[in-house]
Amino acid sequence: MADQFDLECRDVVKTFGQFTAVDQVSLTIPQGSFFSILGPSGCGKTTLLRMLAGFIEPAKGDILIKGKSVLGVAPNRRPVNMVFQHLALFPMMNVAQNVAYGLRRRGVDRAIIDKKVAETLARVGLPDAGPKQITQLSGGQKQRIAIARCLVLDPAVLLLDEPLGALDLKLREHMKVELKQLQHEIGTTFVYITHDQSEALVMSDQVAVMNAGRFEQVGTPQELYYHPQTPFVAGFVGESNRWQGTLETMADGQAIIRLDSGGVIYTDPEQVAGHSQPIGQRMDVFVRPEAITIAAKGQSSPDAAPGINNMQGRVENLLFNGAASSVQLRETTTGHEMNVALPQTGAFAGLRNGDELDLSWSAGQTKCFPATKTAPVTANAAGEAVA
Repeated sequence: MADQFDLECRDVVKTFGQFTAVDQVSLTIPQGSFFSILGPSGCGKTTLLRMLAGFIEPAKGDILIKGKSVLGVAPNRRPVNMVFQHLALFPMMNVAQNVAYGLRRRGVDRAIIDKKVAETLARVGLPDAGPKQITQLSGGQKQRIAIARCLVLDPAVLLLDEPLGALDLKLREHMKVELKQLQHEIGTTFVYITHDQSEALVMSDQVAVMNAGRFEQVGTPQELYYHPQTPFVAGFVGESNRWQGTLETMADGQAIIRLDSGGVIYTDPEQVAGHSQPIGQRMDVFVRPEAITIAAKGQSSPDAAPGINNMQGRVENLLFNGAASSVQLRETTTGHEMNVALPQTGAFAGLRNGDELDLSWSAGQTKCFPATKTAPVTANAAGEAVA
């Protein structure tokens, strides 16, 4: 069974004095997959990556690569390699010399080095780049050369520590697709560290959401987005409107949350974490901006059916961002702030601050969890963690 996985962590713990940076983390990463560890700054993801690379040792637990424990094995003797955020290419060397660097350090024969460098440059789509200087490369080409320098050593696992963080936005968007395609073509297992949810969702086969040293949830991007298992994941992955309230009833296929700010929200019982929370339980309530339908005040379709959530809101800000445009509203009865995705039909092109809208969404779009003592971390439009 173990040889089906390129990488395993078993109850890994890392402490620094009284501070626990990584707390009982376990994971299994199948061969040839793109696995991302996503979380806000300070959650422990870089510490975990450094343990995988061998730069630091865990206080407890075990790390296995290709089914064999690597505890106590030096970084240069582990079948892993690492791409750093700032790439760390050598400007005094040309591309071929950069890619050959690790092989030369190992004392590999020159003829073998030349052959492997040529093969690796072809694998990353830059077969003619060998003679070029690093300063002649674009940002995306430098990214590929940094990966080639690692791949030439035939690692079982390639570790990537926020390698897109130093790129401008347009290039970063392009490189998400490039990296995903490259990993698919070469078949090497990638373990990717990021605080940017967009990077993780776009590129990964599986994502582990990390918070305060622990994994909150591990799953496919679709599972994390549509079926979050904790309030932290619901608030951190994607954007959500959030309320707090009290579970008032759960019967006849319907649950009702009485909101602290006034009014009620309907949800399906299966959308309530645990499915059998006691009446009176304090709840965190989440609804995605794109789940909410908007209409001009008084023009929504009348629907008195139980389970349809209806509110009214006054426009406070229009945030134009092409297909990702949204509108910020304030619910007129309670004053609760809301964010709603703006439909791309053009019907709302004339919206102005102060306009009033009818809002509605189905009970099945409401996710509920037992309330946390502190507000869950959410992410801004750039995918960065905010309190």
